[in-house]
Amino acid sequence: MFLRKSLATLLGALMVLACLTAAGNASAGEVITLGSLAPKKSPWGKVFSAWAKAVKKKSDGALKLNWYFNGAQGDDKAMIAKIRAGQLDGAAVNSVGLSAIHKDILALQMPGLCTTWECLDKVRDATLPRFQANMNKEGFVFVGVGDVGLARTMSKGKGIKTPKDLKNMKVYAWQDDISYPTVTSVIGYTPVLSSVPGLLPALSSGRINVITVPCLAATQLQWWSHLDHINTQVAGIGIGGLVISKSRFDGLPGDLRELFAKTGKKAGKMLTKRIRKEDKKAYDLIKSRMTVVKMNPAQKARWKSIFKKIRKQLGQGTFPAELVNKLNTLAGH
Repeated sequence: MFLRKSLATLLGALMVLACLTAAGNASAGEVITLGSLAPKKSPWGKVFSAWAKAVKKKSDGALKLNWYFNGAQGDDKAMIAKIRAGQLDGAAVNSVGLSAIHKDILALQMPGLCTTWECLDKVRDATLPRFQANMNKEGFVFVGVGDVGLARTMSKGKGIKTPKDLKNMKVYAWQDDISYPTVTSVIGYTPVLSSVPGLLPALSSGRINVITVPCLAATQLQWWSHLDHINTQVAGIGIGGLVISKSRFDGLPGDLRELFAKTGKKAGKMLTKRIRKEDKKAYDLIKSRMTVVKMNPAQKARWKSIFKKIRKQLGQGTFPAELVNKLNTLAGH
């Protein structure tokens, strides 16, 4: 009799526990995990945090965005690998992260292709459907675009005016950028390869003393404090975007999937507007603290010729020739 009562009590307790667990899971709703290299208090981090709050409010807590900032989930390449493995749902990545899904999108950052936001908008809007379709085939949904900034060359010890000035300098190249072998071979220098997280220590130690990056990234990640010259020429434009696993996206209930997509696109537009404004502020700040390097017409023409040659060679194997030709035409080259 005692055994029967104990068994009945145990079964009752298990049923109550199961009900509580089910209720807890129901109340928890859907949680989307997302990673970013950006610090939480950066312009990117602030927009992503605001997006998370809006999603939670609009869904009455049924959908939550859990962000991992400051590279907590690794660099862009590592985050894409985690998404593929199901360890992370999505991420806000730059061009190298996007190219780990579909490499051709990195062509939007080819040297000298676009040097103004107006050019980027025109070129990207015309080719985005192509990139989105190819990412979809790779198991990703490209939710929204994001900008990083106008890339300019910063250096220590001397200003960079001509390609020859890069010789005997310790020039940074992103180790995961598939374009760098062509860029460095055409210009004629040996790069110092580094990841984004490894760049600050490399600058601090003097292992690298030349970088070509957006000013906003340079200030937010503290790279600029180790350099003393800035060239006013825009060499290219840093792009990015928000991606999520297609299986995770498709697995969301219809209303939540629509909410995520709609608000994600809106967050991308908000981010674009804010980043462009903040990048200009960062450029003005750096100009006020560094020696400003301006080039004469002959020097500008030399870089234009070099960039044209680089793009041509990138279209001979790194990217499809028809894509490079299309981008050049759209950009007015």
